[in-house]
Amino acid sequence: MEKVFVAVSGNIGVGKSTLVKRLATKLDWEPIFEPQDESPYLADFYREMGVWAFHSQLFFLGRRLRQYQDFLAIPRSVIQDRCVYEDAEVFARNLFEQGRISSRDWDTYQSLYQGVLNFIPPPDLLIYLKADLPTLLGRVEKRGRDFEKGIERDYLETLQQLYERWIVGFRLAPVLVVPTDRLNFVSDERHLELVAQKVMDKLSGHETLDFGSP
Repeated sequence: MEKVFVAVSGNIGVGKSTLVKRLATKLDWEPIFEPQDESPYLADFYREMGVWAFHSQLFFLGRRLRQYQDFLAIPRSVIQDRCVYEDAEVFARNLFEQGRISSRDWDTYQSLYQGVLNFIPPPDLLIYLKADLPTLLGRVEKRGRDFEKGIERDYLETLQQLYERWIVGFRLAPVLVVPTDRLNFVSDERHLELVAQKVMDKLSGHETLDFGSP
């Protein structure tokens, strides 16, 4: 198969980074991880979202553009942890709708975002990871990242709703929905193999059924 670009999307705590790492190893792809630990704004953002929301989203937009520039030069297939579309259509939009980004700043952000889209290719496949809210909360708590300790249930729930709204209207690439409540690709090799097979089927243009009982 020729070089492909796959993006993995989903809410905080759903397992994106883990799946990117495992599929990259299994399929010999280059993993591109979300730069969350590099953000100079993230800890401040979780403490005072209204103050730091615009700064944080601009950082991620700029960093995402640099990621695209980097991996276009990579000769082998690439799998990315979170894509620019969900940055804008889920996280930034949520902050705007909650009044944490002003209309003026939102217009500036949208202008930059639309400009970025003119320079980046869409993925060949979007993998959307789903999990219910209790699962997400449990995973966030279990991994114990300091900057995530202030995340509230309502915030995750709102993101969940925006994700569902966004993915229904996403038309730039084929979408594979993976129910991570039922599939344990972290420790069960059969589940990882099932996801990998469906990914390859999608990339080959073959019709693939939804995930049944693992």
